[in-house]
Amino acid sequence: MRPRVKAVVLAAGHDSETRALLLRPFANSTVIEQALATVTQVVPKRDVIIVVDEHDSAVREHLGDSWRYVMQTVQAGTGDAVRCARFELEGFNGDVLVAYGDTPLIRSSSLRGLLWRHQLKEAQLSALTAMLEHPASYGRVVRGVAGEIAGIVEPEDQTPETERLTEVNVGAYVIDNSLLIPTLDEMAAAGEHRLTELVERLIAAGHTISSYAIYDPDEVQGINSLEELVTAGDIVLKRLFAPSHVIETGEIEFGTGGWRARIGEGFTLHNVRRLTQALANDVTRRGLESQGVVIGGDRRFLSAESVVVAAEVFAGNNIPVKLLLGDVPTPLVTFAAPHLGCGYGLVFTASHNPPQWNGLKVFRADGSLPLAAETDRFCAEANALGPADVVSLDLELAKASGIVQDTDLTNAYVDAVERLVDVAAMRDSGGLRVLVDPMYGTSQLTLGMILSDARCRSEFIHSAVNPLFGGQSPAPDPEALSQLITMMKTGGYGLGLATDGDSDRIGVIDGQGRYVSTNDLLLLIYWYLHEVRGMKGGVVRNLATTHLLDRLAEHFGERHLEVPVGFKHITAGMAEIDALLGGESSGGLTVRGHILGKDGIFACALVVEMLAVTGRTLTELLRDVYAITGRRYQREHGVPATPEMRVELPRRMAVAAPSEVAGYPVERIDTKDGIKIHLVSESGSAQAADKPGRAGQGAWVLLRFSGTEPVLRMFAEAESQSKVRQLINWVGDFAAGVCPGDQPQTHV
Repeated sequence: MRPRVKAVVLAAGHDSETRALLLRPFANSTVIEQALATVTQVVPKRDVIIVVDEHDSAVREHLGDSWRYVMQTVQAGTGDAVRCARFELEGFNGDVLVAYGDTPLIRSSSLRGLLWRHQLKEAQLSALTAMLEHPASYGRVVRGVAGEIAGIVEPEDQTPETERLTEVNVGAYVIDNSLLIPTLDEMAAAGEHRLTELVERLIAAGHTISSYAIYDPDEVQGINSLEELVTAGDIVLKRLFAPSHVIETGEIEFGTGGWRARIGEGFTLHNVRRLTQALANDVTRRGLESQGVVIGGDRRFLSAESVVVAAEVFAGNNIPVKLLLGDVPTPLVTFAAPHLGCGYGLVFTASHNPPQWNGLKVFRADGSLPLAAETDRFCAEANALGPADVVSLDLELAKASGIVQDTDLTNAYVDAVERLVDVAAMRDSGGLRVLVDPMYGTSQLTLGMILSDARCRSEFIHSAVNPLFGGQSPAPDPEALSQLITMMKTGGYGLGLATDGDSDRIGVIDGQGRYVSTNDLLLLIYWYLHEVRGMKGGVVRNLATTHLLDRLAEHFGERHLEVPVGFKHITAGMAEIDALLGGESSGGLTVRGHILGKDGIFACALVVEMLAVTGRTLTELLRDVYAITGRRYQREHGVPATPEMRVELPRRMAVAAPSEVAGYPVERIDTKDGIKIHLVSESGSAQAADKPGRAGQGAWVLLRFSGTEPVLRMFAEAESQSKVRQLINWVGDFAAGVCPGDQPQTHV
């Protein structure tokens, strides 16, 4: 059994300005609250004592009466501040953790490491130290010949020898309470009031002294000025984006496409249980138990196991489960929730992410993705749960009782797709020869059935079960479709189709082996639905997708809408303007009347129908559309995103917003989702056009950090390939911190 520990948190400050900094906004709360949140991860709140200034009630009023306070009447040093807690510690047989209210960046794992080291070494005092390349004004830790702490040299007492030392005293300690107050009393009688003097006394008395070292210099950042507050805020942002954040906290976080995390780090069966328990709580809270949930998974490692444990948690909470058989595409689960009338649809997948990742997409009862406020609520509740908070029922018992039922919706989903596409027209076309690459994903069964019903002569590659996806990310990008492209050039196929790992994105290769960008594909499908099928309505695209869709909509006299990245925004925008088509340049699209999510299987079928009905090639159709919209070229490039980039890039844009990009004047900059720079059109104004009335004349560039991967994505659209390259290279230089005109870090 671990010895009991109490904590004394020093928050009296040495003047009114430093005390005021404790209550400054910081990381969604305040400095003092963040520091206390860290301490209470290792010491229960009931055992935390806060030392405050007797004449300043602001901290007490802000934190409230649920905390235990002691008053420091005179600012006489850190030792005196701890001594103020003497009566609260009287009779306590255990260790005391001394921490500070103005060092909120120390990680709970560091405090836990300090406590473990103290207990395992059976020490009377243990000090938290840090290894700093530039120790600055910190006290230096002096080691003896055997590596033991021989002393701590304060900044004002430094010698040339100690100034070269890189191990510093952070100031946090764990001390045996039987020695703490008596030694502080002795010190007070001798006029000594600093905790470093306490360390010196215990060393001299021959007590066992241990230490735990921090190797992250950001942790020791204190907040004693507004400048340090800004620096600390930047550190918090970097942590949020660093992979260590998930390792450190084990927290569940949703991005634009659901929850995704590395397998074995953030994605664990423990976290699956916590998240599904939070979802089960939501179902119960809203009285939706009778509707139940539908659950499926893709072919990734741990997807099948996650489906099982999720079903067990819902069953344990008396919530019926429809368990989809085998691996299933995400669009089928999107379809299943409203088709079955379930409260939620869940599919375990990490979509197009690398094979080391897995995750969960959650769909509402209508098949739409929940918005940020909802997913934030799920995450907050899940992250507060421990193993004992999860209620579960063994799957076999759950099936025997009927609360979990195996369900096969393959035929129902295929029927739903075939009601929206013209299967008869496909049959009458003479049988298009189609080559399909599901990228080891989940589309081959459903898409194969649709193509077979349409009498297409289809062949599939990469259709076996392979959780490693052939060693690459299952994203239908040109670089990942080299075999499909090669076979299209030499095999006599009329159309090449690809879907990503969970089948909600599409990639298209024409009969000559050329990759057709999703931007062009969206233009074609919108034109086909509106002009050939006679379907009316506007278009919704995300801000990274071609503005030519806006032009085409204006040509048709229809509305168009730009939304942030994330398909949930696409479907919300479609409802807002009753749009016909919604899509994104990354390969996702849907059509009014279909599911409220992207569907690569349906998109593939629609492309086959378009070629069958028109009897024309993709190249010929694009030529007709370009005659309406004019031509624009797009390029996307991605680079690994560091946490520092996520902090510095928006700041650089805010303090040094460019007036031109690669020599082209800037019209405006939007920051609603990333940084999108709109350029003045070639004719001299953003409103001018090569043809009157056209939307989106100016070129544009976008820098945006991915919500699902540690990547900075850069997009550009302009009227020539050379200009697009110039723009992408400029933003690459800007992101790398290189002034335009210097040698770029990464050019395309």
